Amino acid sequence: MIRSPYGTWRSPIAAADLARSAISLSYVQVSGGAPYWVESRPAEGGRYVIVTPAPQPAPESAPESVLESAPGIGAAPGPRSAVVEKTPAGFNARTRVHEYGGRPYCVGRDRIYFTHFADQRLYVQRASEAPVALTPEGYRYADFELDPSGTSLLCVREDHTGSGEAKNAIVELDVRVTAGSATGGSTTGGSARAEDKDAAGTVLFGDSDFVAYPRLSRDGRRIAWIAWNHPDMPWDATTLYVADRTPAGLAAVTAIAGGPRESVVEPRWDADGSLYFISDRSGWWNLYRWRGGRVEPVFSLAAELASPLWTLGQSNYALTGDGRAVVRYEVAARDKLAVVSLATGSVKELDLPFVGLASIELLSPATALAIAASASDEPAVVGIDLETGSHRVLRAPGELKIDARYLSVAEPIEYPTAGGLTAHAFFYPPTNADFCAPQGERPPLIVKAHGGPTSHSKPDLSLERQYWTSRGFALLDVNYGGSSGYGRAYRERLEGNWGIVDVGDVVAGVRYLAESGRVDGSRTAIRGGSAGGFTVLAALAFHDVFRAGANYFGVSDLEALARDTHKFESRYLDRLVAPLPQGREIYEARAPIRHLEAFRAPLITFQGTEDKVVPPSQSRAIVAALQSRGVPVEYIELEGEQHGFRKAESIVRSLEAELAFYGRVFGFTPAAK
Repeated sequence: MIRSPYGTWRSPIAAADLARSAISLSYVQVSGGAPYWVESRPAEGGRYVIVTPAPQPAPESAPESVLESAPGIGAAPGPRSAVVEKTPAGFNARTRVHEYGGRPYCVGRDRIYFTHFADQRLYVQRASEAPVALTPEGYRYADFELDPSGTSLLCVREDHTGSGEAKNAIVELDVRVTAGSATGGSTTGGSARAEDKDAAGTVLFGDSDFVAYPRLSRDGRRIAWIAWNHPDMPWDATTLYVADRTPAGLAAVTAIAGGPRESVVEPRWDADGSLYFISDRSGWWNLYRWRGGRVEPVFSLAAELASPLWTLGQSNYALTGDGRAVVRYEVAARDKLAVVSLATGSVKELDLPFVGLASIELLSPATALAIAASASDEPAVVGIDLETGSHRVLRAPGELKIDARYLSVAEPIEYPTAGGLTAHAFFYPPTNADFCAPQGERPPLIVKAHGGPTSHSKPDLSLERQYWTSRGFALLDVNYGGSSGYGRAYRERLEGNWGIVDVGDVVAGVRYLAESGRVDGSRTAIRGGSAGGFTVLAALAFHDVFRAGANYFGVSDLEALARDTHKFESRYLDRLVAPLPQGREIYEARAPIRHLEAFRAPLITFQGTEDKVVPPSQSRAIVAALQSRGVPVEYIELEGEQHGFRKAESIVRSLEAELAFYGRVFGFTPAAK
């Protein structure tokens, strides 16, 4: 073992490795017995494609179970990792509804319907034919539901054709009529054209600022959806509606759940006509049922079955059709999977190695699909036997397999913070089988502030975290007050306190670790993106704890953000900070760019030129202000990137620049790899 100072260790993980492994997985769906999902392609500029597993040769003898003897998530992927890309070159299956997007596609009746990122039109694709546009430009679509007849597609539509704020609605599209291709080709199957107004969809419900989850009953006669209005976000307050679906539109529209201070999400109809949904009326997102005109709990757990609805079409549970449900639930930011009896409410937890689960769907009544990650393996699409818990990998796109001796395992910690409260975080000690530090040296600390801010970090394998710990940094991933995963009361700590509670919790985390002797309190850095970037800037502006900061497209001017951001978040700060204009003094008091007197720590800032969520003006302003005051600052603006970097070259450049920056600040030379 080589003795070398922390931060200088040679790592098996290079920035280029992260870029190659940065294939994201999302939105599993099953159609005709075949699974589909969406994958990103960092090497192709961050393009998103719809894929399905490649055909496999039939086994010589049929196994007793479809999951028998299949590899676990930690095993080599094998031939079942091969996929067929259904999205042809030149197309990008990604929607910009709410700017954060959501489920961009739907498969049914041997057709794929998807939103193309470049023009946000809805396309239909048959077999090996080229995609054909169904809708005109000026609209965005997400969260699709194909009706049982296959003739209509229900979805969320965002209308950008008028002046002022975009208009959101549940719409129905007649998919028996196709429109001209993206290149202006002739129409087929009908006489309507994409330029016709009706081709954009018939509005079923447009009476709220926002809508989500249009879901049809099994016979197609009833529909459920959720809606909410400014200034609420969907994790604050939503309303669940049901209605009859008639040729003339919706009838007997009825609100059955939700309202002020209740977040309802993810309605699903069962075969018997019951409607299931997730509500946090108890303080935790749990499962409820509506039948016979009454709402009743299915079971009660001090756990979260849902996550904040930043992206549309999230799937946290599935109904098996035989009186059971398979549910993902979260305890202290760790995910579990269970089978629930809908009649008795009994919960049978499956023995699985995963700490992160998403996109729960059914391949059959006996087999669930999920995107799953463990503490030692990156996300993969897996099949899970609901009786035994055995599982197999369908797709594990991460190419880099790291020996466990180089992996830092999360340690959940709780520590005291302001007001006599407790904050939560995951601590990752520096770990590398080839290196140790000089005797008596304590490691430098990187504190990560997640985005959202109503989001959270899980203890699943993140090569980005390991990039730092394998080089000799300790890392503290803070789920500050306001984070999800710990119940509604914990989320609500941030109400009116953004820039106070989050900053206080990251500062308290540093002091807790430094006082316990686990890190070097004189070598501390903070990094974060978006809302986490705001926490970075506020921590550096108002506290003398951190010696460096890495700001990824963070908020520097709160009032400018409230004025310039997109519709979905345009009133978000009403609850996090204060309503405007009456709260302008609070905005001034919290904005880092207004309080640079004590801002002395060096800062590196990264920004995408096409970011519509936190515009480049935010980063440019704080960089210019710090430069004018003589604060060491570096600025890297990445052409063509949006909110979150998707291109391989952007991932590499930002990570390598951040590492070199820490080396300059803390006085060491990072290893070449």
